[in-house]
Amino acid sequence: MTPRRQATWWIGIAVGFGLMIWLLRDMLLPFVAGMAIAYLTDPLADRLERLKLSRTQATTVITVGFLALFIIALLLIVPAIVRQTNALLAALPDYMERAAQLLNLLAANVMVVAENQGLDMSGGDSKEALKGYARQAVNFFGQLAGDLLRGGVAVLNFFSLLVITPIVTFYLLLEWDRMVSAISGWLPKGQAEEIKDVVRRIDRTLAGFVRGQGTVCLVLIIYYSVALSAVGLNFGFVIGLLSGALSFIPFVGAIFGALASIGLAVVQFWPDDSLRIGIVVGIYVIGQVLEGYVLTPKLVGDSIGLHPVWVMFGVLAGGVLFGFVGMLLALPVSAVIGVLARYGLERYLASRLYDPDNPA
Repeated sequence: MTPRRQATWWIGIAVGFGLMIWLLRDMLLPFVAGMAIAYLTDPLADRLERLKLSRTQATTVITVGFLALFIIALLLIVPAIVRQTNALLAALPDYMERAAQLLNLLAANVMVVAENQGLDMSGGDSKEALKGYARQAVNFFGQLAGDLLRGGVAVLNFFSLLVITPIVTFYLLLEWDRMVSAISGWLPKGQAEEIKDVVRRIDRTLAGFVRGQGTVCLVLIIYYSVALSAVGLNFGFVIGLLSGALSFIPFVGAIFGALASIGLAVVQFWPDDSLRIGIVVGIYVIGQVLEGYVLTPKLVGDSIGLHPVWVMFGVLAGGVLFGFVGMLLALPVSAVIGVLARYGLERYLASRLYDPDNPA
């Protein structure tokens, strides 16, 4: 087979695989979670095998251990989440009405300031326009809150996470070494070592990123949950938990958490206790400084090697194409693309295409 036909063959496989993922995107979460757990725990399974456990025994110990930890976490955390979520749903109409009143008050203040500056805001059209904008803003954030709650229910689909994910994890972890060996045997013999070298680079990058980013998320979950609860923000525990967990997806956790907590603080505390609104704002400012300048540089480093603009593009593209799962996988996929791009650049700079005098 000629190199051109080989390239066409592999491109066709990649396109077909991407199309299949796109068609099945709504059911991928438990399978992606199971594959991620199997990938991350394979080194632990190898260590248990060196301690004279069979692969089946090692896989069973790891799967049962993870499931037990997950259930314990649910038993400790879920009651608070359910309680606060139910309270939020019950209080949402009152909060929406309060938000509408605050926006109308803001619109009235804007008209007063404009009139003081000599602008004619006495016309009914101007007032109605401002009130219309206020109503639209309230409706928008109400719809956004509903979408987030529906998305949260989809993410916390206990049946899929508690039943399907452990099964997927068990079988993938059990067969992981055999799958890797089989795939290695399918590689083109002339390029097998080169492909394995690239895969090893990807493995190092992904392992470092997932370990580091997972630790960052855990620290932020604790920080936001404790800080928002301590300041007295209603539903602060749930908002902090989601903010920290969603920090695995660049920009999403910070944007969601800031909008939800600051908006809720304004509705809850304004105008009687504006100091606490400032404290909530300060919590997220400190959180972003902590994440951007301390946690991420120390724990993740520059493992991905991509510009933030490209990371943002990857997150948005993943969300548009594959929904929540696409956003969740955007950064790991971007890390893989970064490794491949750097490898391709190395090959290009060492080729005659770049330097005709290169003996390679």
